[in-house]
Amino acid sequence: MRTVDDWLKDYAVSHRHPVNKALHWVCVPMIVLSVLGLLWSVPMPATLVARAPLLNWATLVAGAGLVYYALLSPRLALAMVPVLALMLASLVWLAQAAPPLWRTCAAIFVVAWIGQFVGHAIEGRRPSFYKDMLFLLIGPLWLLCAAFRRAGLRY
Repeated sequence: MRTVDDWLKDYAVSHRHPVNKALHWVCVPMIVLSVLGLLWSVPMPATLVARAPLLNWATLVAGAGLVYYALLSPRLALAMVPVLALMLASLVWLAQAAPPLWRTCAAIFVVAWIGQFVGHAIEGRRPSFYKDMLFLLIGPLWLLCAAFRRAGLRY
């Protein structure tokens, strides 16, 4: 299995231009939020929801993502927990503030991906996920690692 440093090094190749980087700081979290919101909107079996009201496709996928991140870097996975918790809490609020949730998240998703592709057009390089779909999971880690480096923390 590739290391987190291998993934980040490959990801960084197509993320050097300052405008592309800035757009990623805005758009990657929006994409994660919107995907989680779309998953949240997919109904779960009623028997499961009755037993665990916060159990839904978004929380399951977030948990699976955390397992993958823990395989790459337990510290990054642990740091991602409050980020994902904040996003999931934001979805609870967003579902009440701007219903239906799926429509709001679909709009966020489209706008954020337009921003991503604008950034890559400026960069002059294709998005990393064209090479390997797992790079879709690396984008959020790339941002978190940048925050770790700025804070002088090891990951």
